[in-house]
Amino acid sequence: MKISIASGKGGTGKTMVTASLATIWRRPLVAVDLDVEEPNLHLFLKPSISDQWAAFMEVPKVDESRCDFCRQCSDLCQFKAISVLNSVVMVFTEMCHGCGGCIAVCPKKAITSDHRMLGEISLGTFQTKGFLMGRLRVGESMSPPLIKKVLEELSCQKIFSDKTDVLIDAPPGVSCPAVSAVIESDVIVLVTEPTPFGLFDLRLAQQAFIPLDKPMGVVINRAGIGNNAIYQFCKKAQLPVLAEIPYQRSIAEAYSKGLVIARNSKKMSNLFFQLTKAIFRLAASELKVQHA
Repeated sequence: MKISIASGKGGTGKTMVTASLATIWRRPLVAVDLDVEEPNLHLFLKPSISDQWAAFMEVPKVDESRCDFCRQCSDLCQFKAISVLNSVVMVFTEMCHGCGGCIAVCPKKAITSDHRMLGEISLGTFQTKGFLMGRLRVGESMSPPLIKKVLEELSCQKIFSDKTDVLIDAPPGVSCPAVSAVIESDVIVLVTEPTPFGLFDLRLAQQAFIPLDKPMGVVINRAGIGNNAIYQFCKKAQLPVLAEIPYQRSIAEAYSKGLVIARNSKKMSNLFFQLTKAIFRLAASELKVQHA
């Protein structure tokens, strides 16, 4: 089962929840950090990294001596990554999404494959569990291609069997990176807070992820502040509240020191064990609906 821990905004405690779940998870697990622009799950899980390599994306390379400047490539590219100006072909690799369409349509075979570096992928272990992380190259503007590369590695790594659960720390927000990270998940857990900003962005996240047709539940962090608006919205939107993490100084202090709060106290440990059970119940209820 693949579970994505997501949020409509940054700072809600998404990584804190992911780290705690990963630590107390009782089944075979691989924790995956897909927040590739600012990965920090490793700061809490402290994995032993066994392998690290660069990730690349295919981009076009033009041989103008073979080109007849027909413009089929530039007409096809929706992202304007390749342009033909009279007898000059200009390639903007930073804008390329790596679809390979320009290579396929070129009648003169003047366009071949080149590559650009997206970032790094790290593989390791923590406790007896797997760990996988992407880190975007400084200056790289697009994170979805690297997210895709990390997910491809997840599926091809032999150390992760079909019975291994996957816990994904997704990018915050509701744009392309977040959707790219959660699209293959079986369950989406949205972490929010009972504040006006938290409610506003939870609405956005729920609306963005509804088309994916995945079961969704909510974890309310810093419970006890604000008002009941977030609970009213969850009830109206039929989003089950899976857990409430109390607003406590001790939790903030532990998190600021890079500690996993599920280890902070027996009460927190029990809270995340109950959250694990709630996630499995949510997944099971969806299966019953599908087979009804």
